[in-house]
Amino acid sequence: MNISSLREGGVTGQPAKRNLPDIGRYGRLVTRGILTPAGLAEVLRESEEQGVFPEQLLLKRGVRKHELLFSISEYYNLPFVEYDEGVVSSQKILRPIKFEKLKAALWFPLAVYENRAEVIAYRPEDPGTVQDIKNTLGVSRIDFLVALPQDLVRIIENNYDLNPGFPFAGGRTPLAKVRTYLSMRRSLYAQDRTLLAKGRTGLAFIRTGVSFLTISLLFLRIFGAGKWLFFETPLLIAGIYMVYDGLKWYLPTRKVGKREVECINSEPTQGTSALEAYNECAFPRFRRSETVEGAAELRAGWDKLSPVMRRRFLACDRSDLAADRTDLASHRTLLAKARTGLAFTRTGVAFIGLGTALIRYFHPSTWTMLDASLITVGLLMSIEGFHWYFGGRPGGTEGLRSALKAELMDHIWNSIIPPRHRRSGPKKDERLCPVHPSHMPGIWATTGHATERTLLCERRSAMAKLRTVMARARTGMSFIRTGTSVSAVGAGLLVYFGTGSLWWTVFDIVLIIAGAGFMADGFLWKVPAEQLRMQFPYCFGDFDIVIPDYGRPACTWRKAVFNHEDI
Repeated sequence: MNISSLREGGVTGQPAKRNLPDIGRYGRLVTRGILTPAGLAEVLRESEEQGVFPEQLLLKRGVRKHELLFSISEYYNLPFVEYDEGVVSSQKILRPIKFEKLKAALWFPLAVYENRAEVIAYRPEDPGTVQDIKNTLGVSRIDFLVALPQDLVRIIENNYDLNPGFPFAGGRTPLAKVRTYLSMRRSLYAQDRTLLAKGRTGLAFIRTGVSFLTISLLFLRIFGAGKWLFFETPLLIAGIYMVYDGLKWYLPTRKVGKREVECINSEPTQGTSALEAYNECAFPRFRRSETVEGAAELRAGWDKLSPVMRRRFLACDRSDLAADRTDLASHRTLLAKARTGLAFTRTGVAFIGLGTALIRYFHPSTWTMLDASLITVGLLMSIEGFHWYFGGRPGGTEGLRSALKAELMDHIWNSIIPPRHRRSGPKKDERLCPVHPSHMPGIWATTGHATERTLLCERRSAMAKLRTVMARARTGMSFIRTGTSVSAVGAGLLVYFGTGSLWWTVFDIVLIIAGAGFMADGFLWKVPAEQLRMQFPYCFGDFDIVIPDYGRPACTWRKAVFNHEDI
């Protein structure tokens, strides 16, 4: 029964109780012999004890829905409304009203005309409900319609763009806001990684400048300020400038290194719960709602869902994928910190090696203070570099674990276009296509676009996993380079100066062993990452949804084309 036909029949207006037995809104069920008075009284008692609506218990006992609707419609002398996706209200009316308020009060405004409103209500005779509606909508007259509580809840949820049972955070607009916050977080991490890369470049400038300074000072100490001054002076000036320029690049990076990197660690749930943001006014943080009862079963019946309900699940999927990409971005940022720390350590090792070689080669003199200063500065740089390294190291472990876990997960492809071996029934050998000519134009076309956007999001997440794995491999190579530098310094000192001094020999051997340990650790990081990079299926085939052109006949639109490897 639709609303328009009831309005045309003149049934709208204020609720008026009919002369029915004292058992009230369910009296018609008794007069028609569907229930006995004792049976109805028992239902009402159980409803009060269990805290559920009587209609829910009556439906469980086999009372047909239309009988309940006719009963309350006859009791109030008002038209009834059933849930339908077409029962919608203006967002201008709903925007100021909180979703939780309408669900708790069980009324829904259909329309507002100056001083009059059309409202669907569960208890239109309740004075508190009437006054609440008048105060909220600012009207003095209300034309009521009635509905069962479960239908009224679904009408409210549908108008707030929610699937059954989902919290307000599960609507497409709140989810879009969460994705915007996640995008902002990824942009912040990308900015941090750019600054960290700039810092590593600055450290490379410093190492190059130190090399220039070393050559010029060695020439100055060996040959003095004589005929080689034309060679020593430019090198000295260039070295000082490069160290100064490198420090200008590096010092701003230290602020980034101290900034906390927050990992989300939110497990995708195939749309059975919603990702929500809180602390939005300061720094948005994210949490996941409780799993919605019945959502998994609803998702499993994908082919039976309406286009609108599919789009809501797809919006949840895109939010989950966005959270996954943001989490991977945080791991890559931690890895960038580790690489920057290792670059700092390599710079410190270069200072230590240079200072040690100068002290061991030259006799004590006024230059010895400079040599000791180089060693001191190198030690401080190495200590700070290791601090960065240990802070960023967890990013590699978690990033690889995330990529390995993703390899075992079921992909959206398989839920929307299931592979042939997972199909059953008469369609087992047919190509399942989410878009057919009968679905276009209009709502199915927009659902097709939502499907395509979600699949593209899944591909971007796959590429994010690839970038994270490759970042781990690059960090492993950074370990190897750092180990090579440390071992090279120790080996060079040992070969040049020999084993004449026990303590210096022990120092050289410790450097060689420490460098070898770094190289071994680097290979432990790089090899698994490279193996996963070659094995993980990062691409899932081609996908194309029809692009509607509403100015042309549907038969001329492009057809949906798929190339899934499992079909």
